[in-house]
Amino acid sequence: MLRAMRAPDPFDLVILGGGPAGAAAATTAARLGLRTLVIDKARFPRDKLCGGLFTGRARGEYRRIFGRDLSPELFEERRAISFFLGPQPMGRMEGVPPMYLTRRFDLDAHLLEMAGAAGAEMRTGCRVAQIDLAANRLRLEDGTEARYRVLIGADGVTSSVARALFGRAFDPDTIGFALEKEMPPEPDPVIARTVRVDFGAADWGYGWSFPKRASTTVGVGGLQRLNPDMKARMHAYAALLDQGDAEGMKGHFLPFGDYRRRPGRGNVLLAGDAAGFVDPITGEGIAHALGSGRLAAEAAARAIREGRADEAAPLYRAATLDIRVALSTARILRPIVFSERMAPLFTRAFGGSTRVKQAYMRMLAGETDYPAVLWLVARRLPRAILRHLLLRRA
Repeated sequence: MLRAMRAPDPFDLVILGGGPAGAAAATTAARLGLRTLVIDKARFPRDKLCGGLFTGRARGEYRRIFGRDLSPELFEERRAISFFLGPQPMGRMEGVPPMYLTRRFDLDAHLLEMAGAAGAEMRTGCRVAQIDLAANRLRLEDGTEARYRVLIGADGVTSSVARALFGRAFDPDTIGFALEKEMPPEPDPVIARTVRVDFGAADWGYGWSFPKRASTTVGVGGLQRLNPDMKARMHAYAALLDQGDAEGMKGHFLPFGDYRRRPGRGNVLLAGDAAGFVDPITGEGIAHALGSGRLAAEAAARAIREGRADEAAPLYRAATLDIRVALSTARILRPIVFSERMAPLFTRAFGGSTRVKQAYMRMLAGETDYPAVLWLVARRLPRAILRHLLLRRA
């Protein structure tokens, strides 16, 4: 899969980052006939902190981009989920639309391999030393250069491409932070087939337990500025689950508090976590990473084909409208889900309604969208509160 990088001729598309967004962009671009290069500082397979929840929405993008269905060797199907708000159970559901659990160690290598098979060139295990946006050029630490017509930053929450474009990768006041650890596998057969989500395990955040064949991924995440004691939260959550000790936990930023209204400029685009395209309630990012990677490559291909590579960003922004509407709607719901003052209303609107939970699961499956969930929740809220939330667009 590893090929020598050809220079000095420019690539049509250079993608910085080989995760789901980068692999989706590379596969799409290569199949559209673009000469494409993927650069990543890591060699694959590599570890990546992530719960590994792969929703039906992500499955739809996977099938569309890679032209195949999920392999049971990489994806474990789950059809049950339980919700908690603090110590209070909010319901367990069986027979929900399928969710899939995977390990990013395996998944990302698998996706990148398919991108290589589609014709994308790879440069892994090499860091970028300089991004020269004016010259459309990257300089790598080994001294080589890569020129491009369009650049896609798919390099995660701490994106160097975002820093080059906007001066910083994220807003520290809105960024999330998560801690996670692989715990022993769950011995109870019912729990072992149930995805668990605990709202309130962190301030403006949640906890999760994703039981897999060889381990259980346990984590907590929330807004960083509201959780200076996140390690204590993780220890408390591990103790609650009685699944194992939280010592050895690892942390990562989680861009689920905000997103880029303009995910790019000129011939430079941001996809996935680099654009903040992460669900601000669930923290799910893989589906939007795959989708935005595909859309970025399609926008790049159209801009290059029409001889206006410098106008790729407005094409991409228009293409990502549905993603941004979904994230904006979810932000309206966030205070209901996470605010301590709203907890009684959340319990009534979500915990007390099977219909709302079913709509939420259909949304994760890609069968409906956040506006439909918001409408169901709105019918259970006093009008004054709903009007306040809509005006704040929090």
